[in-house]
Amino acid sequence: MIPLSDPDITLDELEAVSAVLQSPRISSGLVARQFEIAFANYVGRKHAVAMSSGTAGMVLALKASGVGPEDEVIAPAFSWRETAHAVALCGAQTAFADIDYWSGTVAPGKVEARITASTRAIIAANTNGHPAEWDALRSLAMARGLALIEDSTEAIGSRYKGGLVGTFGDLSVFDFSQPGPLICGEGGMVVTDDDDLAAVVRRHRARRPEERASVVYGHDAPQQSAMSDLSAALGLAQLRRIDRILAARKHVENWYFGTVKSFEGIKDPYIAPEVDEIHWFLYVVHLGARFSKSSRDAILEDLRVEEVEASAYCAPMHAQPFYTARGCRRGDLPVTEKIADRCVALPFHRHLTEERVAFLVKTMKDASLNVGAGSAIY
Repeated sequence: MIPLSDPDITLDELEAVSAVLQSPRISSGLVARQFEIAFANYVGRKHAVAMSSGTAGMVLALKASGVGPEDEVIAPAFSWRETAHAVALCGAQTAFADIDYWSGTVAPGKVEARITASTRAIIAANTNGHPAEWDALRSLAMARGLALIEDSTEAIGSRYKGGLVGTFGDLSVFDFSQPGPLICGEGGMVVTDDDDLAAVVRRHRARRPEERASVVYGHDAPQQSAMSDLSAALGLAQLRRIDRILAARKHVENWYFGTVKSFEGIKDPYIAPEVDEIHWFLYVVHLGARFSKSSRDAILEDLRVEEVEASAYCAPMHAQPFYTARGCRRGDLPVTEKIADRCVALPFHRHLTEERVAFLVKTMKDASLNVGAGSAIY
């Protein structure tokens, strides 16, 4: 089986985890704090708060932004599913906005059309590693007095107009579970330059280690969603190697690009002109416009028969049962639906060879012959 993802683990990570296992503390402590400091320095933000997951981080980012019951949060439906779920976990309502046809990121004009008197925040995602249109989104958020939260759960290392992803939101959220480049088992990080927002996130995250052995009276019920030192040790070791990890994935991306461009029925991932550097979360290709959702699914099944773990990149959030029960319907977001129905996420990790990449694309091309060739999506 060729897996969809395969973590880039070396002796550095094994030694870091072993050191924690032999130490007096495995739960959240000094190593988690070291990871926070290192990550804040890497991204270039004042504060970083380590979390047990990206979902927990998004929940606390929303709460720190004042989001609660009766509020609305605008978010893309073409995204990591836990982003929208975090809104529901805060008791708020999600107003889904459609995406840009090319980049797959939320379209600022369509966000603006969804703003109501109940809107409290905008979540915009660096979808599959591609930065959103941050200048337009920042202007919109400032003009309407809304919190702007950056979902960077699928992005690390990409740059937009000179800025690194993670620097554009009032709060920005990362996730460190598979299949991303930086893996620490399960975990996430919330980053911000705002002292007050950081303090709220920390207060709601968990009791401080020095408080755990005593009776502490507080105003809040913390979520107990801190990152363990065990996970932090793995994440810190990965962060120290992140440039090498991303560079190795670039080689695989280039192999895909060279092979995919010879396949008339699909296109390689689009990169907007204002994006300076991009690091994909997965290698996502778009089938031609003549392919249907059912033919895409048939291609995935053929890949599985050949022991290739590929996936539909996204099942649109607004068409899933939790949201259809709340009034959303297929047909609400035509661009999201058109793109999502034809996306295929192929294996993407440093352990792939050029020969395996060629095999993957050829297998997908052969599978497409069973359902009929399509013209390029553009």
